[in-house]
Amino acid sequence: MTYNKDYRLENGYELVEETHYPDCSTFVIGDLHLNHTNIIKYCNRPFDNVADMNRVLVKNWNLVVKKTDTVFFLGDMAMGNSDKIINSLNGNIFFIRGNHDKSRDQDSMHDQLYLTYKGIKFQFIHNPNWLRGDKFDGWTIHGHHHNNYPEDFSFFDPGNRKFNVSVEMIKYQPFPMTKIVELIQSDKSKIISL
Repeated sequence: MTYNKDYRLENGYELVEETHYPDCSTFVIGDLHLNHTNIIKYCNRPFDNVADMNRVLVKNWNLVVKKTDTVFFLGDMAMGNSDKIINSLNGNIFFIRGNHDKSRDQDSMHDQLYLTYKGIKFQFIHNPNWLRGDKFDGWTIHGHHHNNYPEDFSFFDPGNRKFNVSVEMIKYQPFPMTKIVELIQSDKSKIISL
């Protein structure tokens, strides 16, 4: 299937203007897979080639995230040497190690991170299957599963207290933590997809 800009614009996959959130300066996102040609087919991404994908993902990121914002990145940033692209992303980025992040600076990576945000406990991890047996009474925000198993790894799964923020699940743009809190505080009885 061939995708064009009109298709992405109509479906909210490509932003054209700043979409900053005045009430939020903390965002989550995972699985950009910059420079990864095969991910386009594997996850049915709406891009014709890797250059197009890289351009839209970086543009969307920078139209949502301000330079002073914080981003928790849930792993699998890029394939190969992508430092120039990564350095062009806005925000103070906390990197969670993904299974494709072997070439990144290991000192700047975390296996998982914990945060209390607006009174709610969160753990950030790339693959939720990597969670240790520890009992955690908060919410897990992860990536890794992309859009491949939506019945098991939906965007919002209140029954299992999880969010899947792989880019395919959040329209290829960073997702605000304030919206995650709103979802948690809303009706938790159903699974929600964007």
